[in-house]
Amino acid sequence: MSTNGESSFTYALSSNAAWAGYKSHQNPSFFPTLATGQSPTILWLGCSDSRVPETTLLGLQPGDVFVHRNIANIVSPTDINSEAVIEYAVVHLKVKHIVLCGHTSCGGAGAALGDGRVGGVLDTWLTPLKALRKKHKEELDAIADSGERALRLAEINVVAGVDTLMGNYVVEEAVKERGLQVHGVVYDIACGKLRDLGVGTPTESILGE
Repeated sequence: MSTNGESSFTYALSSNAAWAGYKSHQNPSFFPTLATGQSPTILWLGCSDSRVPETTLLGLQPGDVFVHRNIANIVSPTDINSEAVIEYAVVHLKVKHIVLCGHTSCGGAGAALGDGRVGGVLDTWLTPLKALRKKHKEELDAIADSGERALRLAEINVVAGVDTLMGNYVVEEAVKERGLQVHGVVYDIACGKLRDLGVGTPTESILGE
């Protein structure tokens, strides 16, 4: 965080310089090795929320995770952006895991639960989430607490997204041919932990324990 009136961008640049210097001192071959190419084992599909930084919360390093993030971590078969990322990660990088992550306190889920318009292209983008709200209306309406209701919609969204992933041709083929694993998880911002929803390909997990 910037201090003494320093802009957040200027602070970010100075922090980057300090970080790069530290990493180079710690491991002189770190950046030269990264520059030769990438071989991530995980494709992370997550929300754009600034509080859910995948590499940091996974305790991993640059080069370990291939990433696509959007508002409310929506996976749509008609979104060429996410579909291109998925295809490249699965076919060319040959990742071993796809992790679709939702999270608590999701603004997209909260907006989808509201009856008003957000405005602009956001209403169009949130259409799949609003459709899930209507599909699960009885269950969601029975949850009195608004935060818990939004969390439940976030979970439903992850389950639906994993179903979409499992129907993706390149994902389906990789699951059959080389054991690609697909996971659906929810990140709890209040405690920093991931919870495995147990959807996707069968796997043993310690997430959330």
